[in-house]
Amino acid sequence: MPVSLQTRFAFVITFSLILHTLILTLFVVRVLLRRNRQPASRIAWILVIIAFPIIGVLAYILFGEVNLGRRRAERMRRIVAQIPELAYDSDRLLIPPEIPEIHRHLFRIGKSINGFDPVAGNRATLMADSNAAIDAMVADIDAARHSVHLVFYIWLPDNNGLQMAAALERAAARGVICRAMADDLGSRRMIHSSHWRRMQAAGVRLVRALPIGNPLLRPLRGRIDLRNHRKILVIDDRITYSGSQNCADPEFRIKAKYAPWVDIMMRFEGPIVRQNQLLFASDWLAHVDDGLDAELRRPVLATESADGFPAQVIGTGPMVRASAMPEVFESLIHSARDELTITTPYYVPDEAMQSALCAAGYRGVRTTIVFPARNDSFVVGAASRSYYADLIAAGVRIFEFEGGLLHAKSLTLDGAITLIGSANMDRRSFEINFENNILLYDPELTKTMRQRQEHYIAHSRPVTADMVDAWGPGRRLLNNSIAMIGPIL
Repeated sequence: MPVSLQTRFAFVITFSLILHTLILTLFVVRVLLRRNRQPASRIAWILVIIAFPIIGVLAYILFGEVNLGRRRAERMRRIVAQIPELAYDSDRLLIPPEIPEIHRHLFRIGKSINGFDPVAGNRATLMADSNAAIDAMVADIDAARHSVHLVFYIWLPDNNGLQMAAALERAAARGVICRAMADDLGSRRMIHSSHWRRMQAAGVRLVRALPIGNPLLRPLRGRIDLRNHRKILVIDDRITYSGSQNCADPEFRIKAKYAPWVDIMMRFEGPIVRQNQLLFASDWLAHVDDGLDAELRRPVLATESADGFPAQVIGTGPMVRASAMPEVFESLIHSARDELTITTPYYVPDEAMQSALCAAGYRGVRTTIVFPARNDSFVVGAASRSYYADLIAAGVRIFEFEGGLLHAKSLTLDGAITLIGSANMDRRSFEINFENNILLYDPELTKTMRQRQEHYIAHSRPVTADMVDAWGPGRRLLNNSIAMIGPIL
C-alpha cells in the first residue's frame, strides 16, 4: 500500500526533530565535557545553543573553544621546551632583598606561569605619551648594534607605523639583525601593504603571527579570533619596552571617532630584558626556523644597573593554564592593604575578580578603577557597566575618562607594586589572547605611575550611585543581558 504524502511529511518532521535534538544534545554534552571552563561559561554557552540552535551551534564551532590547531599547538609546545633556561652571573639577581616578605607571594604566582624569577637590577622610564614612546623606540632602534626584536598586535601604515618601519630598514641596512612580527589580523593593513614588502626587501626578517589563511577553512584548523595581543620591543638584549602601545598614531584612524587612543609604555634596562627576549623567542620560533640560541644562552649580567629594582615578566596565552592572568590580577587585588588603582579599557570579569574588587572596597582599601567613557566595543562597554552598582556599593571609586579612549592597562598597589602590559581585565585577555606584562616592585617608579593614573582621573568624570540608579530599565536590561553572555565574549 503506497505511503501517503501526509505520512511522509510526518516522518520527515519527526526525523528532523530527532536530528535537531541529537545535534543540540551532542553540543551541550561537549560544552559540559570541555576542560578548563568556568561554570558560568558553560551555562552561557548552553543557553545560547538552546535558545538559538543554528546560530548558537555555529558560534560555538567558531568561538566556543580555545583551539590553536593541533599542529600549531604541538610546534609551540616543542619550541617552549627547547628554549634554554635563563643563566645569571650573580645569585643576587635571583634573590632580590628589596622585595618585602608581604609582597613576595605575588612574584611566586608569576614564576608559576613562565618559570621567570623576579630579577633585581632594573631601571625604567615611563614614556610621556604615545608619540614619545614611538620616538624613543625609533631612537633606540637607530642606536642598535646587534639585534632588534619586535612584536605588535596592531601595526598600522600611518605616521608612527611607518617611522618604525623606516627605522628597521635603516638598522637592517647597517647589518643589524631585525626580526619583526605582527598579528595577521590586527596588522593586516600593514602586512598587505607595499611597506611590508619594502621592509622584506631591505633585509628585515618578517613574520605574520597566527596567520589566518583561508577564513572559511580556518575554523577547521583552529579558532580564527585567537590572536597575539603582545607589544614587545627588545634591542641588543639590553633595552625592552612593555605596555599597551600598539605601533600606530594616537589618532588611530581605523577607529578615528574614539581617538585619541591614550596608551602607557615603559622603557626598561637590566636583566628583565632577557625575560622579554625569551617571550619574543617563543612567539618567533613557533612560526619560523630561525635560531636564536647564541643570543638566548648568553649569561644575564648584573652590569652597572645592579642597584635597580626587581621585576618579572609574565606572559600568558592558550599555551599556559587558562586561569593564569586572572590569578595574577586577583592575587594583586586581594593583597591590597591601603590603595589599589587600576586603569583598563575592557572589563568583563569572572565572579572571582568582581568579588575580589568588591572585597577590597569593603575592607577599606582605597580602590579606584578608570574606564574609558566611550568604548570602541559597545558590547564590552555595556557589560562593564552592569558591574558598576555592586562596585560602587562596596566603596570602589569608578571614573570614566573623557579625553579619548583610555587604552592604558595599569595597576598600582600600596604605593610599591606596579603591573603594566598588554592584558585587559576581560575574558579575551584571560583565555584567548597571547599577552605580556611586567610586574615590578619599586616605590619611586610606582609613584610616577600613580601620578600618571591621577592625570587620567583628573580628565575623567566620577560615576556615582545616583547616576547608576538613574539609568532607565531599558538600559539596565541591555547591560545585564549582555553581561549574561560575558563568559562567552
